[in-house]
Amino acid sequence: MARPLVSVQNERRNIPLPRVFSAPLRYDVVQRVHTNMNKNSRKPHGVMRRAGHQTSAESWGTGRAVARIPRVGGGGTHRSGQGAFGNMCRGGTMFAPKKTYRKLQVKTNVSERRMAVRAALAASAVPALVVARGHNLNDVPEIPLVVPNSVEALEKTKDGMKFLKSIGAHHDVAKVANTKKRRHTKGKWRNRRYVLRKGPLVVVSKRCKAQMAFRNIPGVEVDKVSALNLLRLAPGGHVGRFIIWTEDAFNDLDKRLKIPNRLEHLPDSMRVINSAEVQGVCRAKRHKQKKVKRNAPRKLLNPAFPIERRKQIVRQAIATKNNRSRTFRRNKAAASKKAKWMLTMKAMGKMTKKGVFKEPREDKRGPRLAEKKKAREARKAKWIKDGKPKEEKKPTKGWKASKAKRASKPKKTRDAKKQKRNSEIAAKISKGIKTGAELRKARKADWAKKNAKKTSKK
Repeated sequence: MARPLVSVQNERRNIPLPRVFSAPLRYDVVQRVHTNMNKNSRKPHGVMRRAGHQTSAESWGTGRAVARIPRVGGGGTHRSGQGAFGNMCRGGTMFAPKKTYRKLQVKTNVSERRMAVRAALAASAVPALVVARGHNLNDVPEIPLVVPNSVEALEKTKDGMKFLKSIGAHHDVAKVANTKKRRHTKGKWRNRRYVLRKGPLVVVSKRCKAQMAFRNIPGVEVDKVSALNLLRLAPGGHVGRFIIWTEDAFNDLDKRLKIPNRLEHLPDSMRVINSAEVQGVCRAKRHKQKKVKRNAPRKLLNPAFPIERRKQIVRQAIATKNNRSRTFRRNKAAASKKAKWMLTMKAMGKMTKKGVFKEPREDKRGPRLAEKKKAREARKAKWIKDGKPKEEKKPTKGWKASKAKRASKPKKTRDAKKQKRNSEIAAKISKGIKTGAELRKARKADWAKKNAKKTSKK
């Protein structure tokens, strides 16, 4: 079976696509291998062996009501008596001091590394993944992009920029140049002051002068096909780097990576698994069966289950409808209030269990009260017959006098006020008074008449 062809830019010929671009896209392997390889660039560092112990300090022991931490000796200074050596003390040692002989490097299986490199190369041939990684491919004619071997002879930076413009990669370089900014962390004190995004990766067939042409262009890196590095093929563990291949490097790819003649791997396993053809013959996902409640109505044991269930659904619908009604809620509240009141009455013994009021009990004091009433009436009749009884002296001072005065005055009820007001309104209507101004004039006239009467009497 013939493999797909890739065109060489600026030359009218095509070359076959290497077999490595058919490798499976194992994003998980790429990320794991990248993490392990990235750890190998760490350098040993640690604290000084005697840090925190460069003082003469001894514990004061027990019996002095202070902690048993070693304390600085001497006197005449704030430092004397202060705690030392401990990780909780000022100037003390740190907890678990870092050592320079820690294990910083991580080993990765060779087969795993090779699989990660193949997956990263295969992803670089998918335009969607390259764009998703953030590269600008607006004027790029083809992915993967193959250029003639004459690129390896470039020496000057201006020639390198001219070449990138000719293949449409200058947009990506311009984007990278605009992302240059100062690093936020301590690295800006350690000869790595600025951070930059990644641009195109130029892969050449051998060591050549092209490295001089591209090294000063921001974001552009150069690699040999015999030493492809996963840290450059998938920066940050993210596949889809924009790679520019020279013709010899592209043709030499399968040989350098030791790719077998027949690559028995699926190009994208997840795409195949989720395809309609595979999913159509797979069994459906099994769901756990819910446990049957013991006391719930059982369909098989209860022959009237369908009828009961239908009635239950109807009752639930009615209850839901009633709960939304304001009148039903009001009646329900009134009913609950009445039920509480009846319960109180039953507890007090004033009402029977059926909700009927009991007959009033006979008052045993009735005969005595009747006798007292008769005696009071007899005394009153005697006073009337013999003459008027002595009147009690009314108090003239104090709160008793004011109370008696208030009791003697007739109380103005609300009905009397309303009646007076109605009579006034009727009188006004009869006089033809309608507006407020006319009413005020009429009142002034009444007051004038009253004052005239008073003066004439005097």
